[in-house]
Amino acid sequence: MTSESHTSSLSRREFLGFAAGAGLVLSSLSAMSGLSGTTAFAAEGPVFALPPLPYAENALEPHISARTISFHYGKHTKAYYDNANELLKAVNPAPTSLEAVFLAAGKDPAALALFNNAAQACNHTFYWRGLTPGGPKAPTGKLAELITASFGDFEAMKKELAATSVSQFASGWGWLVQDGGTLKVVKTPNAANPLQNGQKPLLTVDVWEHAYYLDYQNRRADYVKAVLDNLVNWDVAAANLG
Repeated sequence: MTSESHTSSLSRREFLGFAAGAGLVLSSLSAMSGLSGTTAFAAEGPVFALPPLPYAENALEPHISARTISFHYGKHTKAYYDNANELLKAVNPAPTSLEAVFLAAGKDPAALALFNNAAQACNHTFYWRGLTPGGPKAPTGKLAELITASFGDFEAMKKELAATSVSQFASGWGWLVQDGGTLKVVKTPNAANPLQNGQKPLLTVDVWEHAYYLDYQNRRADYVKAVLDNLVNWDVAAANLG
């Protein structure tokens, strides 16, 4: 199973340098939808609280087990929030969104630990919000129209997103994004996020091994198919499109 480290630190000088950079990013994010501007990432003071799951831990069974979610959400996702909060203790004033944090930290090699934890906190919360135990099995309205215009039809989009997600080497993410007036399927490694490339995320599939290994072992393709066929919350994806 892919290993990952949840312990790291920055010097006070690096914190202060990050804080100055983050201040420049905050205002540019205020108009973004999807990941930014959602209550899921609201903070009180310097702490970014781990958002609750929008469903019970066993709600996604049989496709994703309660055991997987107890580890994936209860330990992995929580650790990213805990580590980001710890690394942000020396930043004053505290940044107002985790998106601002990882976009600024991603431009500073000295802030790699902060980028990894803040971006993974955002990526995971976006992933959890995009799943549902029920709901429509296909998009409607504007999102459906854009999918048809961009990919030909819904099944073609799902096929491309599945193939892209499965083909991500090692840890990472498959994404459906808006890029200008069209939709695209992209993949990112590790903690990277399409916002770094000016793309608006609509939907993501987590293909880190901790997302599926307890249930599917090395059968990543089966996990991705189960998610795309049964668990995507297309209402949330449409709301992310705006």
